[in-house]
Amino acid sequence: MPELLQNLLIILLAVVMSLDVQGIAVLTGFPVIVGLFAGLIMGDMHTAMVIAGTFQLMSLGVAGLGGASVPDYGLATIIGTFMAVRTGIGTGAALAVGLPVGMLAIQLDVLVKMINTGFAHKAREAANAKHFKQMNLWLYMGPVCVAIKQFLPMAVMVFFGADAVEAILKVIPTWMSNGLNIAGGMLPVVGVALLLHYMPAKKYLTFLIVGFVLSAYLKFPVLAIGLLGFAAAYFVFYLASNKTTVATENSSDQVEDDDYDE
Repeated sequence: MPELLQNLLIILLAVVMSLDVQGIAVLTGFPVIVGLFAGLIMGDMHTAMVIAGTFQLMSLGVAGLGGASVPDYGLATIIGTFMAVRTGIGTGAALAVGLPVGMLAIQLDVLVKMINTGFAHKAREAANAKHFKQMNLWLYMGPVCVAIKQFLPMAVMVFFGADAVEAILKVIPTWMSNGLNIAGGMLPVVGVALLLHYMPAKKYLTFLIVGFVLSAYLKFPVLAIGLLGFAAAYFVFYLASNKTTVATENSSDQVEDDDYDE
C-alpha cells in the first residue's frame, strides 16, 4: 500500500474512532479493536496487536465516568503502531512514543468538552427561539471538534513525527533506547495494578496466586489459565447461587411456620 494512502487511512481511523466512541460504538476506542484496523492499514498485524494488547492492559479499570477525561489509549495504539511499522523501532520504544500522546489527549479532551458546552448552550438558545436549522448547525459543531481533537495530533505525528523520530533515533545513545524498551515492557504492570485496585483481589487472593504460579513457574499458556479461571469463577458462582437458594427456602419455611402457629 502506498505510504500516502497509509497516512490518510491511519489519520481517518483516528477520526472515525473518536466519532464512533461518541455514538455508534463499533470500535468503542478499545485498543485491541483499534489495533486490528491499524494493523490492517500498516500491514503488520503482529506488531499492531502486541502494542494494542499492551495498551489494553493499561486501560483496564480506567473509565471516563461522569464525564471525566482519561488517557486516549486508542489514539496511543494507532500512533504506536504507525511509528513502530514505519520507522522500525521496537515495540517498547513505540509504546513510549504513543503513551505521551494518549496522555496529551486528556488536556485536549477537557478543552473540547469546554468548547462543546458552549455549543450546547448556543443550540439550546436557537431551539428556544425555534431556529432549528441554526440549532442543528451548533449541534454539528460538537462532533467536528471531537474529530479535530484526533486529527491534529495524528496528522502531526504522521507527516512530521516519523522523520523526526528517525532523526532522533540516530543521535539517541544505545542505553537510552534500551531504557525506552524496558520502560515499555513495564507499562502493562500499571494496567494490571489499576485493575487489581478495583477488583476484589483480597477476597480472591488464592486464585491470583494460583494463576501466577501456573503462568510464571509452570509456563501454562494464557488460554489454559483463562479456562481454569472460568471454571473457578463458575464454581464460585454456583456455590453463591446455592447459598442464595437455601437462604430463600429457609426464609419461606420460616414464614409458613409463623402462619401455621398463628
